[in-house]
Amino acid sequence: MSTQKATHTHSFKTAYFTPYTGPAGGWGALQSTTQHWLKSENAVRNIHTLLKTNQAQGFDCPGCAWGEKHDNSKIRFCENGAKAVNWEATSKTVSPDFFAQHSVSWLSTQSDYYLEYQGRLTHPMQYNAKTDHYEPISWEDAFTTIANTLNRLDSPNELELYTSGRASNEAAFLYQLFGRLFGTNNFPDCSNMCHEASGYALTSSIGTGKGTVEIDDFEQADAVFVFGQNPGTNHPRMLETLREVSKRGAPIVSFNTLRERGLERFQNPQSPVQMLTNGSTPISSHYFCPKIGGDMAAVRGMVKALLALEHEAQERSEAVFDHAFLTANTIGLEDYLAIVNATPWTSIVEQSGLSQPEIEHAATLYAQAPRVICTWAMGITQHKHSVATIHEIINLLALRGNLGKPGAGACPVRGHSNVQGDRTMGINENPSTAFLSRLGEVFGFEAPTQAGHAVIDAIRAMRSGRSKVFIGLGGNFAAATPDTQVTLAALQNCELTVQISTKLNRSHLAVGKNAIILPCLGRTDIDHQASGPQQVTVEDSFSMVHASGGVIEPLSDQMRSEPAIIAALATATFANSPKSQLVNWSALTEDYGRIRDLIEQVIPGFEGFNEKIAQPGGFYLGNSARDLVWKTQTGKAVIHSHALPASILPDKAASQLTERTLILQTLRSHDQYNTTIYGMNDRYRGIKGERKVIFINEADIQRLGFADGQSVSIRSLWDDGETRQIDGFKLVPYDIPAGNVAAYYPETNPLVPLDSVGDFSATPTSKSIAVEIQAYESARII
Repeated sequence: MSTQKATHTHSFKTAYFTPYTGPAGGWGALQSTTQHWLKSENAVRNIHTLLKTNQAQGFDCPGCAWGEKHDNSKIRFCENGAKAVNWEATSKTVSPDFFAQHSVSWLSTQSDYYLEYQGRLTHPMQYNAKTDHYEPISWEDAFTTIANTLNRLDSPNELELYTSGRASNEAAFLYQLFGRLFGTNNFPDCSNMCHEASGYALTSSIGTGKGTVEIDDFEQADAVFVFGQNPGTNHPRMLETLREVSKRGAPIVSFNTLRERGLERFQNPQSPVQMLTNGSTPISSHYFCPKIGGDMAAVRGMVKALLALEHEAQERSEAVFDHAFLTANTIGLEDYLAIVNATPWTSIVEQSGLSQPEIEHAATLYAQAPRVICTWAMGITQHKHSVATIHEIINLLALRGNLGKPGAGACPVRGHSNVQGDRTMGINENPSTAFLSRLGEVFGFEAPTQAGHAVIDAIRAMRSGRSKVFIGLGGNFAAATPDTQVTLAALQNCELTVQISTKLNRSHLAVGKNAIILPCLGRTDIDHQASGPQQVTVEDSFSMVHASGGVIEPLSDQMRSEPAIIAALATATFANSPKSQLVNWSALTEDYGRIRDLIEQVIPGFEGFNEKIAQPGGFYLGNSARDLVWKTQTGKAVIHSHALPASILPDKAASQLTERTLILQTLRSHDQYNTTIYGMNDRYRGIKGERKVIFINEADIQRLGFADGQSVSIRSLWDDGETRQIDGFKLVPYDIPAGNVAAYYPETNPLVPLDSVGDFSATPTSKSIAVEIQAYESARII
């Protein structure tokens, strides 16, 4: 495979691609927000809705999990947050009439964008295999059907309970309580596909699976190192935070395989001066483009360079490392430094794709900053060696005492708005003994202790028939998961699939022998219950818990809240069981404060829950590692030692490589959030009206004998005899290291083998897929 440096290609233009030259944010963001505001067909009402986003008396943005500063800003939404709000708060509806007009077979041929663009689901529906249509069903009949199916199962572990990060703390707590009362720990969760590696690596290093920084730490940081993330598209509010860091003159050092505009320049739409002058703020002071999967080698190289600086400092009776911190708080340092010493620069340079001087310069920047934050996202977490990479980042932080002090620490940037909160609430296939014991004590039952299924194991179990019922609390399981055809077949093999959803999506079309859709309220909808309108809560990436209350009336009186749906499902399921006496589900639905009272009894950190959420900005759950309390077996932070991987790929892919092999990473467009496609454009990458593109270095186009814009097929390499191929993708020359390519998901998810997962985390390796491309026309003939 080629290791040639990335090239800058600006001459190639087509109807669907024109290189973007402006900053992130700015007038483009305002124009896009306006377009989506009008497209919601609810424009007047949605002005009020947007102004209530992330406000104390409003709702938490249904988009990303980036936190908010405790200020009095009048506007607290970004471009993608506005898209998420307008997408949810549409006036368009998917009613029983819609399903009467369109068969499931026909809907299956439509794009993901088309499906969700149709609007909000309004009525509970059940699939009729004879007519191939969804048909109306009453709520009571729906719950009876689900309960009867569950109670016929041979084992509670034949049930899979999936959770999206959109679900509130209250819904997640009830969901896990229902599942454990039923008798299973099968809780596949969207976090299994994104930040599972972060949770595992952090817990095994510092004793907690959460980041150690608060948002105010960015105001004190002397440098910020950004690894494997694209905040301009995935969490744009982070750009305002980075902008303030840049304005202070603190270095922002970015490592990203692609050149992303949000990490280069940002024009703040809320800054009148920048908007009127068309000015912008530089974000990254230094931008490095490692090869896909090369971040671990890059950080290893930084540590090797720091070690050399430490030896030089010792000759002057000085130090680069924080020896007092390391001695008092860590274990494993000597073994780690030995393996760093033994790692040759040739291996570091080859695997990282960066030169030794580049890496040494990054190390110098790190050494010169007394307080450093390292932040990362899915560009780090979706590889075979992701856990080892995050261990390496934590080691880097520990060497200079950048854990447990203001202005420094580890900051994994979570995706969906409450994915971290769901885990806090007990959505975990392998919960702690302490959590299960406390749950059992509070509710008077013996919680199951057998480890359950995460996402990959759930798919395997459904495919083999070991699991027979799938219930999805939000999300789009069929589109979000790897090996799409395998996942679809697994869902279709179920006795029953149940989707608790706001909008139509691909998962509704993967019907088993029976399928039910239950329409739920969204974050923007007013949740009317017996005691009045309700609030729910969410937890952001900084462990801040916020209250959220909807501001618009639901489009249909048939929509129900997620807590109400779970409570009714539990009531129906346990109706003829002694378990019906353990929880007063209807009382919990009447007043969500009662749910929070129970959360307070079970989960540490939530003492005075109902009182605390009345505080402006919510409340901080705390972080043991931030307080230098290491909840590891040794009572100290663990410095882990890993050799650089021989290959960033699993053996079943590494054994298939040829000179034509490329390494693919999947990514989002700017007009999408997770699997939700808001539109067909990707403004910052210059794409308009197209999603089937593959970003590729110009040198690779020439080396492989293709032409700019040519239509190709992409086939992934995996030694299992299966063919995984997608067709009709256009080659777009782009600033990306040679040998690497990138394309949008979920279109590329069929290329990710189900068994290609990260070590320790079982996270799909969606950022490092071995592929080959060929001309599409010849592929069709074959």
